[in-house]
Amino acid sequence: MALIDSRTVRVLVTTLFFALGLGFLYIARRTLIAFLFAIFFAYLVDPAVSRIQKWTRHRGRAITLIYLLFLILLSTLFFFVGPRTVREARRLGEAWPALTDRVNTGDLAHTIGRERGWSGETTQLLQRVLSDPRLVDVAKQIGLRAAEVAKQAWLLIVVPILAIFFLKDGRGFSEVGLSLVQSRPQREFLQDVLADLNQMLAQFIRAQLELAALSLIVYISFMEATRVPYALVLGTAGGMMEFIPVVGPLVAGVVILAVALLMSYPHWLALLCFLIAWRLVQDYVVSPRIMGQSMELHPLAAIFGVLAGAEIAGVLGVYLSIPVMASLRIVWRRWRLYAEKKRFGPLNEYSFGTEISPKA
Repeated sequence: MALIDSRTVRVLVTTLFFALGLGFLYIARRTLIAFLFAIFFAYLVDPAVSRIQKWTRHRGRAITLIYLLFLILLSTLFFFVGPRTVREARRLGEAWPALTDRVNTGDLAHTIGRERGWSGETTQLLQRVLSDPRLVDVAKQIGLRAAEVAKQAWLLIVVPILAIFFLKDGRGFSEVGLSLVQSRPQREFLQDVLADLNQMLAQFIRAQLELAALSLIVYISFMEATRVPYALVLGTAGGMMEFIPVVGPLVAGVVILAVALLMSYPHWLALLCFLIAWRLVQDYVVSPRIMGQSMELHPLAAIFGVLAGAEIAGVLGVYLSIPVMASLRIVWRRWRLYAEKKRFGPLNEYSFGTEISPKA
């Protein structure tokens, strides 16, 4: 009698290959992140490419035309808005050491106290809060994260180039993957997973772009109207931070308010109320309508994904955490349906955004 049966061997081998695969993904995570962003960019551009392809009758020409239009749009935007944004960012960077000195010396707290007519005790309390080492550590962490994002600027060049291959041959990649599966039920399982992932990612990328663009417009419009210092660069940063789930909007609000306080902006309470009100509107009114049911994640699952993504790949991991968690959920649901079909026969077809239910 064999000590280990064949089924146990298969389970152990499968577990070993799965562990090796996870290890490889972790080691190559930086490269994989570039490819994932390329896929996201391809999903963003694909609808426009498909429409142009109907006119040009050639996908390569359609991709070339879309990239040329995209380059012209960026060049025009940079020509009209870029110089002012760069000037504001340069001035803010040059003034930042002096602004932080105002916090350390207590000058900022005394200035706010005089403007608001606060008592000496209240001013001293504000000074202790601003000089709290924990607050300083948070500011340093934000700076380090910003520097980490800046180091990934090479993605701005690599991602569009990689996206060309996904736009041109993406459907071929799927067909090659399906051809490697010989069993018809397994091929149907993989085909359904790919279809659901395709729909989810397309919805997610376009929704994120719409939310970010809307936040950028609202931030810049309000801060320009109320004469907040460095409104253009802060509004642009706030819109870009909208791409990072959960953490991004919070960091953007803290940075905007911190710069306003450091610059002795007199209406910082109104700015704080605006940031809170816009966050509530964005999270509970705008985002559900734009995002719809594309993610279908419980808030606890989203928070876990964000924290895990930050540990694995920093800021980029935070951004990728939500679509990765949603993808795992899709695979799990499709696997449940596949297992049920093997045990009990055909079920009603499950489509993305619906629960699995057996045939009555």
